[in-house]
Amino acid sequence: MAENRIMEELFQAPTEGYGEAIVIPKINVDHFEIKTNLLQLVQANPFHGFERENLHTHINNFKRITSTLKFRDVTNDVIKLMMFPYSLEGAARVWYDKEPSNSILTWDDLVNKFVNQFFPPSKTTHLKNEISQFTQKFEATFGEAWEQFKEMLRARLHHGFTELDQIDTFYNGLNENDQDSLNVAAGGNLLSKTTREALNIIENKLKVRY
Repeated sequence: MAENRIMEELFQAPTEGYGEAIVIPKINVDHFEIKTNLLQLVQANPFHGFERENLHTHINNFKRITSTLKFRDVTNDVIKLMMFPYSLEGAARVWYDKEPSNSILTWDDLVNKFVNQFFPPSKTTHLKNEISQFTQKFEATFGEAWEQFKEMLRARLHHGFTELDQIDTFYNGLNENDQDSLNVAAGGNLLSKTTREALNIIENKLKVRY
């Protein structure tokens, strides 16, 4: 009989591996619940994993929504961990469902896995290369070149460029006349100035042009 029971257990479908990827810390609070209207807000603008979607915008919007729920003795990170899966659909939801059980312990874990999946380092490198190749268009004014450069940054929000990198790239992409004009305003070389000083010089040049 014992052998038969063991055989029956072996032929049963496995039950391991079906747990949630996110580990929710134990909540020692009575009457805690996620309100339906908050859940609907999270689900209203889901992230699907499309190329055109901005995952950083999704994370920021999600954090803004979940920050509206305040509950004593329940941290905001716990609330975010509980609700984040409801903000995913399509390929993004498939990715989450395939994550190993109990593999996400903190909000930082979740964000890191999410970003690495939908915005890997190789993509950041590609965006950096595109911005590094910025060149002022022929006959474009200084103001037009500045707008062109800012538009490139806005369209590639995950570029990873610091303000110093941005100023250096913009300056080196300008024509000689506009570079000379900035250097005169800087009393030497624009790139020898601090980031704040260089930005002030650029903004003052824009004011003069307009």
